[in-house]
Amino acid sequence: MLYTEILNDNKDFLALYKKGRYAASKYSVIYVRPNGRPFNRLGITAGKKVGNAVCRNRAKRLIRLAYRNAEVELPVGMDIVIVARAAICGIKSQEYCGYMDKYGVNDIKKMFRSFDNKNKRV
Repeated sequence: MLYTEILNDNKDFLALYKKGRYAASKYSVIYVRPNGRPFNRLGITAGKKVGNAVCRNRAKRLIRLAYRNAEVELPVGMDIVIVARAAICGIKSQEYCGYMDKYGVNDIKKMFRSFDNKNKRV
């Protein structure tokens, strides 16, 4: 991933869940928060409700692939966590990549801009 590092620390995930903005969809929930760094940090989670280990790992691979394809369109300086939902197991990779290109990137950009104006709702 070009402009991205991996988000590993539990405290960073918790801060993002608490203070970040989010957009929910059928396949995933995307949390965003500015990090003040010249690169993005990405975290991917898939809980047990998504399915067995094979399904969860496939979901994480799909999300990673879709993010990698859309990375050049995203603004830099954000922490992003993408949480997989159960519906992601039944789709093809092209379908999720198309969803991420069409809706996910726009949602992330909108949430990132909303941090400039604190009173604005997403």
